Amino acid sequence: MKPSQSHGLHHTQTHTKILLTSLSAMVAETATFPIDLAKTRLQLHSESLSSTCPTNAFRVAAEILRQQGPLGLYQGLSPAILRHLFYTPLRIVGYENLRNFAVNDSGNGSISLPSKALLGGVSGVIAQVVASPADLVKVRMQADSRMVSQGQQSRYVGPFDAFRKIVHAEGFGGLWKGVFPNIQRAFLVNMGELACYDHAKRFVVQNHIAADNAYSHTLASIMSGLSATALSCPADVVKTRMMNQVAAKESEVMYKSSFDCLVKTVKIEGLRALWKGFFPTWARLGPWQFVFWVSYEKFRQYAGLSSF
Repeated sequence: MKPSQSHGLHHTQTHTKILLTSLSAMVAETATFPIDLAKTRLQLHSESLSSTCPTNAFRVAAEILRQQGPLGLYQGLSPAILRHLFYTPLRIVGYENLRNFAVNDSGNGSISLPSKALLGGVSGVIAQVVASPADLVKVRMQADSRMVSQGQQSRYVGPFDAFRKIVHAEGFGGLWKGVFPNIQRAFLVNMGELACYDHAKRFVVQNHIAADNAYSHTLASIMSGLSATALSCPADVVKTRMMNQVAAKESEVMYKSSFDCLVKTVKIEGLRALWKGFFPTWARLGPWQFVFWVSYEKFRQYAGLSSF
C-alpha cells in the first residue's frame, strides 16, 4: 500500500471511530442518565446545612418521580449528550492513537500499565477542557430540577438558554467555571477507566479467561468502573459544587477555589463527604461502561475495524 493510501485509510478509520464513539456514548448516556442525576443531587446535598433533601439514591429517584414524573429523571440530558459528542471521541480515539504510537515506539508490541494510565489521563484532560462548558450546563440544569421541586423558579429553560445566561452574567470565561476540578477529575477517571479497561481486557483474553467478546468486555468494564470511581469521586464532588455556585463577585461565593471547596467540605462534613455519591457513581459508571464498550466494540466489528 502506498503511503498516501495508508494515510487516507488512517483518516477514514479515525472519522469512523469518532462517529462510533459518539453513537455509543449517546446510547450509554441515555440509558444511565437517571443514575447520574441522583448522584448529582446527592453531591449537592449538605451544601446548605438546612437542606432536608433525601440522602439515599433510591429516595432521591423516588422523590423526582413523585414530583416531576418520569421525564424529571432526564432533566439535563440534552447538554449531557452534547458534551459526549466532544468529550468521548476526543478521549477514546485520542487514547487509542497515543497508545498505538507508544506501542510502535516501544518496539516490543506493548506498554506498561503506568504508561497506559498516563496516556489515559492526558487524553481525558484534553477532552475535558473542550467539553467543560457543556458539562457546566448539565450540572446547572440538574441542580435546577432540584430547585423546582423545592418550589423555586427554574434558572434556565433549556441548554441554549443556559449558555446564553451564563455568558451574560458570568462572562465567556464563566463557561469554564470549575474547569480545574474538572480537569483533575478527568485525569483521574480516564487514568482509571481507559488504562484499566485496556489492561483488564487484554489480561482476560491473553489468559484465556474469555475470548474477545461481550463477556470479557463486561469483566473489564466492571473493573475499570470501580477503579475510576474510587480515584475520581473526591474531585467529582468538588467539581459539582464549584460548577453549581453562581455569583457576580468572588466574595459572594461559598467556595473561592477547588482547594477551598475541598477543605470546607472535609471540615464541615468530614472526610467521607468526598466520596458522597460513590455507589450511584459506580452504579452509573459500571452500566455506562458496559453499554458503551459492548456497543462500541460491536460497532467496530460491524464497521470492519479491529478490537479496541
